[in-house]
Amino acid sequence: MIISALLTSAGINIGVCVLLLSLYSILRKQPGNVNVYFGRRIAEEHKRLRDAFVLERIVPSPSWILKALQYTEEEIFAAAGFDAVVFMRIVIFSIRIFSIAAVVCLCLILPLNYFGQEMDHIKIPSESLDIFTIGNVVERNKWLWVHCVALCIISCSACVLLYFEYKRVAKMRLIYLTRSAPNPSHFTILVRGIPKSTEESYNDTVTNFFTKYHASSYLSHQIVYKAGKVQKMLTGAKMAFEKCMHVKHTVVEKKSKIGMYRCGLCGCSSNSFQLVRTDFDQNGKKIDVSSSDTSIREHEECGAAFVFFKTRYGALVASEILQTWNPMLWVTELAPAPDDVYWSNLWVPYRLLWMRRIGTLLLTIVYMFVFLIPVTFVQGLTQLDQLQQRFPFLKGILKKKFVIQIVTGYLPSVILQLSLYTVPPMMMLFSTMEGPTSRSGRKKSASWKVLYFTIWNVFFVNVLSGSVIIQISVLSIPKDIPTQLAKAVPRQATFFITYVLTSGWASLSSELMQLFGLIWNLIRKYILGMEEDPMAVPSFPYHTEVPKLLLFGLLGFTCSILAPLILPFLLIYFFLGYVVYRNQMMNVYCSRYETGGLMWPIVHNTTIFSLVLTQLICLGVFSLKKSPVAAGFTIPLIFLTLLFNEYCRKRFYPLFKSFSAQDIINLDREDEQLGRLEEIHEQLHTAYSQFPHDTSVKIHDESSDVEDQASSSIRSNSQFPHDTSVKINDGSSDVEDQASSSNKSNGLGKELSHPTLKGLPNAQLQKAVRTVCLIVNLQKKASSV
Repeated sequence: MIISALLTSAGINIGVCVLLLSLYSILRKQPGNVNVYFGRRIAEEHKRLRDAFVLERIVPSPSWILKALQYTEEEIFAAAGFDAVVFMRIVIFSIRIFSIAAVVCLCLILPLNYFGQEMDHIKIPSESLDIFTIGNVVERNKWLWVHCVALCIISCSACVLLYFEYKRVAKMRLIYLTRSAPNPSHFTILVRGIPKSTEESYNDTVTNFFTKYHASSYLSHQIVYKAGKVQKMLTGAKMAFEKCMHVKHTVVEKKSKIGMYRCGLCGCSSNSFQLVRTDFDQNGKKIDVSSSDTSIREHEECGAAFVFFKTRYGALVASEILQTWNPMLWVTELAPAPDDVYWSNLWVPYRLLWMRRIGTLLLTIVYMFVFLIPVTFVQGLTQLDQLQQRFPFLKGILKKKFVIQIVTGYLPSVILQLSLYTVPPMMMLFSTMEGPTSRSGRKKSASWKVLYFTIWNVFFVNVLSGSVIIQISVLSIPKDIPTQLAKAVPRQATFFITYVLTSGWASLSSELMQLFGLIWNLIRKYILGMEEDPMAVPSFPYHTEVPKLLLFGLLGFTCSILAPLILPFLLIYFFLGYVVYRNQMMNVYCSRYETGGLMWPIVHNTTIFSLVLTQLICLGVFSLKKSPVAAGFTIPLIFLTLLFNEYCRKRFYPLFKSFSAQDIINLDREDEQLGRLEEIHEQLHTAYSQFPHDTSVKIHDESSDVEDQASSSIRSNSQFPHDTSVKINDGSSDVEDQASSSNKSNGLGKELSHPTLKGLPNAQLQKAVRTVCLIVNLQKKASSV
């Protein structure tokens, strides 16, 4: 690739970025798109912009950039959570280290590469990009020690910055855990692998075990019920069967007069029949509904439970120690936060998890091999000679200069980027199949998979497939890996530069534009006619953005010495990302759950891997260039980097793995002195509600005593209340959302359910129920007077 092709690719990406940024500055001002670009603020404030026309809405403006730069770290923490702060620390670290690398390499390495051998240079736009790589340096060049010095400066700077960032994040995590409000997950452990007994239920088994072996700290527990998709279908079938069996216990009064109104399906209520619930069957025997419900629940219990303890220290000790001689039984771990629990995987038997993990690993490997097809095709586009030999009919088209620049400079990275869009959903699916118990754990697992996948396919596969095309042998002998990479990486450095332009700049612009959200908003509003849901706010996609940042960090480290021309483009990406991500976190995304900064060890380990890989590649390059001095100083640099990583792993990583007894005991003593333990214990009983009543209809009551009584009855029935009233479900998500949003304002106390009333208008029934309750309340007040 020549400089003009790179400039063509850069011009296209700059044009796309400017266009998308301008459109964003216009579309964010439109009232119809406020839920796309200000979803988090709408969810908090429930405000809407006026529909009056303002000329400023159709004029691009950089005001959003200034606002994004003005946000402080405390404001980001308050709005988006601790994980958002840690994510921004990743961006800041990248800006700092690659600013140092850009100054060193552009001032020292780039001129040495350009004048690495005696030759007649032509105009820079017509020069090949290989002239600016280390491949242009002749063997036994006396200036190769400068490359080694630059490598030492970058490595030492990266280690120093990593140390201070690791220390800062660890301190912030400790402050976050100790100064935040009491978290129910600190008093709770998740127990899996509960042994099944024929003599007693899981509930009794858990009670007997923890009262016997943890009597001093055990408080209570909550059994987990099967709630997977298949289990929901089976439970639904059982419930339908039970309802059909109870239909015969419903008596229809024949004396009711037939009304002359239209039926309920036409929009009006009907009083043509009246339902009277009876608790006796046809033989006069009383029906024990609770016993039948209990029998169903016993069959739905699974070998998992949330166990609550009186103190944080008791929960921590119970989660760390081995409970029995069999490690597959009574497996304990600290429970995730209530909002972070992934209920669908809790019922999966613990003994099957290792099989699931092996299966997902095999699926991931198969998918990686399938993905080699687009990667190989992309590398074929970068080699015009091979492309013309395989497709002779393209010879005439590929002779045009502009077509060559598009095909070699822009098209390969675009195709690869489009193919990579399928990776995060697949990795998220594989991570779900593994059986994680928390949503954050699922995202963390998906982040690892996406990271491995992108590093392998974007870096290694591109390097190796490119080397195959130009007749470089595949990596076969481990000791030859540095030499093989030293030959291949400089040749593919030009592709990595264009990849940064396409996947970096353009992806940030599309992230800012929220193309998928904007299109879905238009379809939902103007085609489907659905109303806006202010609470439907997406969460930040850490599983896609963190691997992307780390991948660009890997490309920056490996190419900084070999092809330093990538650093200016990389710095522009990180500076643009600093502004875009701050804007998105403050305006678009909402934090639903927290990991407590657990992504930072991933960042640290990946950065160390990138440094060691860069040093190995440079060692191979110095060996090929026959520079024993540079190679000799590179070998101890590798060992020093590994020693630094081991020190950080011993010094900081345990703080991210568990809690310290000192901090936990101090928190328990503080709560005991302030008298907050009883309040915390009361909250634990309702914190982990597997089946919350989000769509239940509540009756409005002016009397606060009635409201308190209704709310207390709901809290007492935490999972499976005995429903003896009527429930209406007309299948409309909008009506259900309206009913759920009216729970707080209306205050209906009991859930309404009956199979024979399915299909009646929800709004009319709610109005009738409110009227009846109002009459009852008036009668109560009159009688009290």
